[in-house]
Amino acid sequence: MAKEQQNTQEPVETVDTLNEAELETAEPSAAEATQADVLQQLEESRAEVDALSKQLAELQPRAQAEIQNIRRRAEQDVEKAHKFGLEKFANELLPVVDSLERAIEASQGDDEQVTAIREGVEMTLNMFLASMAKFNVEQINPEQGDAFNPDHHQAMSMVPAEGVEPNAVVTVVQKGYLLNGRLMRPAMVMVAKG
Repeated sequence: MAKEQQNTQEPVETVDTLNEAELETAEPSAAEATQADVLQQLEESRAEVDALSKQLAELQPRAQAEIQNIRRRAEQDVEKAHKFGLEKFANELLPVVDSLERAIEASQGDDEQVTAIREGVEMTLNMFLASMAKFNVEQINPEQGDAFNPDHHQAMSMVPAEGVEPNAVVTVVQKGYLLNGRLMRPAMVMVAKG
């Protein structure tokens, strides 16, 4: 029995020996294959890094230009907000100016009380216009005979007028206004026919 046990163990040892020998011969080739794969992946990674570096170098000036453009646009938007932020408020005040001007026109008389009222309204109007001028609100009040300017004037009608050139302002119906050079309301005018 002892011999039978030895016989059964011996072949097992040789199988184990063969497996170890096969593994020893197989491991270097597997290690070499693994090392070759790692080197290939490393080369591919380097090539990819180089390609990405070139792409970054090409895109970086464009990105900097875009950042400058965005910054410039933001600064312009802030500047416009500062300049024209009062536009709605100023537009709401224009009817008040118109009413004060109409009050002055309506108070044309020699009576002392009417004269005192007219002077008070004129002073109020002048103070009001001076206050608006502090915030760069300018009045557009063309004179008779001035050339019609479609950027600042709106023609209400064309009328025959002697001694006035065609397309010249004959009468101002309502004054116009600019805010920092931007048209808030055009001057309503009558224009001479050609």
